[in-house]
Amino acid sequence: MSAGVSIASQPAAADRDGAQRRLAIGFLNLAHGLDHFVILIYPTVVIELQAAYGRSYATLIALSTASFVAFGLFSLPAGWLGDRWSRRNMMLGFYFGCGASLVAAAFAPSLVVLTVALFALGIFAAIYHPVGTAMILDAATQRGRTLAFNGVCGNLGVSLAAGITAALTAALSWRGAFLVPGLICMATGAAYLWFVPSEGRHAGKRSAAADVTLPAPVAATIFGLFVVVALSAGLVFNTISVALPKIVDERITGVSLVVVGGLTTAVFLCGALAQITVGRLVERFPLHVLFALAAIMQFSGVVWAAYASGVSLLFALAFTMAAIYGQITLNDLVIARYTADAWRSRVYAVRYFLTFMVSGAAVSMIAFLYGRGGFDLVLGTTAVIALGFLVAVITIALIANSVEKARTLQPAE
Repeated sequence: MSAGVSIASQPAAADRDGAQRRLAIGFLNLAHGLDHFVILIYPTVVIELQAAYGRSYATLIALSTASFVAFGLFSLPAGWLGDRWSRRNMMLGFYFGCGASLVAAAFAPSLVVLTVALFALGIFAAIYHPVGTAMILDAATQRGRTLAFNGVCGNLGVSLAAGITAALTAALSWRGAFLVPGLICMATGAAYLWFVPSEGRHAGKRSAAADVTLPAPVAATIFGLFVVVALSAGLVFNTISVALPKIVDERITGVSLVVVGGLTTAVFLCGALAQITVGRLVERFPLHVLFALAAIMQFSGVVWAAYASGVSLLFALAFTMAAIYGQITLNDLVIARYTADAWRSRVYAVRYFLTFMVSGAAVSMIAFLYGRGGFDLVLGTTAVIALGFLVAVITIALIANSVEKARTLQPAE
């Protein structure tokens, strides 16, 4: 009788475990959207601050510099703590830290206090990518689809930030634009604390074996190539993303600012569709092959955009954005395949540190090149950077292909 009860309880336990995994993934998807949303509140709020404080846009936008630097810089200690301590508790820090920082910004009595609050926001927002990505991969049963949908959630956070912030500012003032998301972050953190259990004694005791084990020289080579990939991918992504509205405005003549904004959002949504497609493709084709194809698409798209105008430009930008967002998902999946869970947060920390830290360089590059040759020079230079990305990815794909072939030829034990 007891044996029957034990057998019957196994499916129930499996169902509970599956439900718990799905709940945890749901919170992480929401966190990814919030992460990109909260970091992009200030660039819209700053328009209202110009009237409130009588300062120039250039002066006020500079106040967010420390926030964006912290967003990249503090991913390193966040990743280290995620591996050495508790990823679940780090995510609690993300929710409550971002919420408290946003509330502090809402009630800031001066621009100095607002700057400090934004800096704190950058520190806590930095937690998500190294820690949350590792948690998603650990909880997922279908990595490709799960990580792809998680990427779509982040993309939606980027796409919706300006519109929702503008609406909140119009309805509640710029302080309300900070306060409402802050309260949402804290409420979500409370729900996460209540519904997602502690890792307990399993925290920090994770697998030290990767899905595919690499010899030390090969692992070191791939890590070096991924540094090149992170830097070049960050420059391409940030350059295209920041310049996108202005490119559309200049090269599609006779349309209003509202239409420019709508077309820009549509191009970004092509990236979301690409991530969903990639999530399906990884179940059928080798990761390294898809990664190489995405790199080829990205380079081709940037070159196409450099020479396109009118309707053709929209197709070129949509093609490019699809490749950019597709390679982001593939990048994370390739890292997951060749990195042990015990090291995963730290490896993602390095990747996102490099990717986000070059955002400032991308903005400076746009300003410098545009003043000397317009978007012809900007996109031409971006194409050269995309070519560097392509070479690094092709090299990684060739190495991965040889490793996978050797693995399949190994005799079964």
